[in-house]
Amino acid sequence: MRHLTRWTRFTAVMLATLAAAGCARRTAPTYVYAPQPVAVGGPYVPAAPAPIMAAPVDPYLPAQPAGLPVGPYLLDSGDRLRVQVFGQDGLSNSYTVDAAGNITLALVGPVAARGFTTSQLAQAIGARLREGYVREPHVSVEVEAYRPFFILGEVNAPGQYPYVANMTAESAVAIAGGYAPRADKKKITVTRNINGQMLRQNVPLNYPVRPGDTITVSERWL
Repeated sequence: MRHLTRWTRFTAVMLATLAAAGCARRTAPTYVYAPQPVAVGGPYVPAAPAPIMAAPVDPYLPAQPAGLPVGPYLLDSGDRLRVQVFGQDGLSNSYTVDAAGNITLALVGPVAARGFTTSQLAQAIGARLREGYVREPHVSVEVEAYRPFFILGEVNAPGQYPYVANMTAESAVAIAGGYAPRADKKKITVTRNINGQMLRQNVPLNYPVRPGDTITVSERWL
């Protein structure tokens, strides 16, 4: 009996020793991070850059107000033109577009100019000269003097004035002596003849004025 007790104690000690040795050999698990590729249906494509937002448009600086298209200059009554027909000194001269919208040349008579650009008018003159007058005419047309513009309303000297190249509504007011005391400096309108129709539009101060335009400066009420 005493022998069994000693054996039991011995066995317990051995088991405890083996258990301690096993714990000593056991190490903490090692975790290695390995990112996995994400399948997106094809080769890698970089993300699109963020869209570039357009700069806000200043409402006082429109490209062109609706109703008053800005394009090639069209001739009209009052424009004085220099017509050059190379090799034909008798035809080369200065001509004024008359009230009917024509210029009158020797040999060919009246030629419509209203609503034409200078290059279109040169082509029209050349076509008329080919009708038995000049075999191969070479024609150029340029504006010598533009028709006047008009300015009305609250300016110190309203009236008709010669057109100056690159004019704006603001420079037209300056030509007319500046604003009158009751002028509404934020309400300027331009009336323009577009294809026979008189169109009227509020414009900013830097809006380009054209020959024949009528500018009106309104009166303020406060």
